[in-house]
Amino acid sequence: MSVIPGAWQRTAAGAGLLSADGTVAPTIFAEMSAAAARTGAINLGQGFPDEDGPAEVLEAARAAIASGANQYPPGRGLPDLLTAISEHQRRFYGLEVDPDTEVIVTAGATEALTATLLALIDGPDDEVVVFEPYYDSYAAAVALAGARLRTVPLRAPDFQPDLAQLAATVTDRTRLILVNDPHNPTGAVFGPEVLAEIVRLAELHDAVIVTDEVYEHLTFDGPHTPIATLPGAAERTLTISSAGKTFSATGWKIGWVHGPAALITAVLTVKQYLTYVNGSPFQPAVARGLRLDDAFFRDATTTLAHKHEILGDGLRAAGFVVHAPRGGYFTVADASALGGSDAAAFCRTLPERAGVVAIPLTAFVSAEHRADYAGLVRFAACKRTEVLEEAARRLASA
Repeated sequence: MSVIPGAWQRTAAGAGLLSADGTVAPTIFAEMSAAAARTGAINLGQGFPDEDGPAEVLEAARAAIASGANQYPPGRGLPDLLTAISEHQRRFYGLEVDPDTEVIVTAGATEALTATLLALIDGPDDEVVVFEPYYDSYAAAVALAGARLRTVPLRAPDFQPDLAQLAATVTDRTRLILVNDPHNPTGAVFGPEVLAEIVRLAELHDAVIVTDEVYEHLTFDGPHTPIATLPGAAERTLTISSAGKTFSATGWKIGWVHGPAALITAVLTVKQYLTYVNGSPFQPAVARGLRLDDAFFRDATTTLAHKHEILGDGLRAAGFVVHAPRGGYFTVADASALGGSDAAAFCRTLPERAGVVAIPLTAFVSAEHRADYAGLVRFAACKRTEVLEEAARRLASA
């Protein structure tokens, strides 16, 4: 008898979580990080910074531990953080969010997304529309919720969706439209016509919009536009973000979701049986971070944009065709001219050849569409400047 229940085994296999022999399938991220450790290569594969965030935010966490904030916080989150999230949405976007009924603090954006899908999916006939490539947890969470994943491709060089194809994909079976903006892995920022069409289609087909906005403060061509700010969107949108990317504290796993009270209550019903609560001493620290002055947020964007320039220049010097990002941690480059028409194979040899680790974009697409992204490689720019300069030197030399 299998030690894994049949229903779970089928779901996990469908989501790509199991190998053919029924064991847990290792992710490309784990594989490439192991390659970096084994070879001493610079790890530009995974999107975590290699330096800490603002000192006052770190000190707020230490102070919270010292003052006894080490037990369970309230189920929705500490009131001060809920208030800080509400203040942040009003300050940057003009959104009015009730901190008592319309916000939940979660274990990162990933839990917020998973709890949302589990709460709002009604059955196997429901469909979730996502833009492809997509962050790898999306397909797994959709499969675990028992829904069908429908994808709309994003093509180089600008990675904007075809609106006619989007309209054909969203139907009356669509329960959720999942929007990652700024987008991981491509670095795209969706234009106003794309956002408006998403809202129109959601209204037309009575779908819920779920947004993953973890890179909201890291857009390079202007301020971020949450889809919830568009006319008619707020009443059907759940907005997800987190502290990890903004404050270089990915290990804290403090995220949040806000939206209409009825939808938030449904998500809370599920969330309480996942992590229940998390990160007591980090919650007041994140509240402190959300209240930092505007200069911090401007400087974070400017610094990351400069790092992308360093990385992009190095990739071009090495012979890659670079698709410059408009936001987020990652730069996508085409390795076809370097013999990298099979990006997965190319990335597996890159640590030995060049002393640098990257991730193939095929890790973020469904199996039937991998040929469309075969030569594309994702590099993380969220590292120290000197690390990026060394990576650029290695790539150019190789």
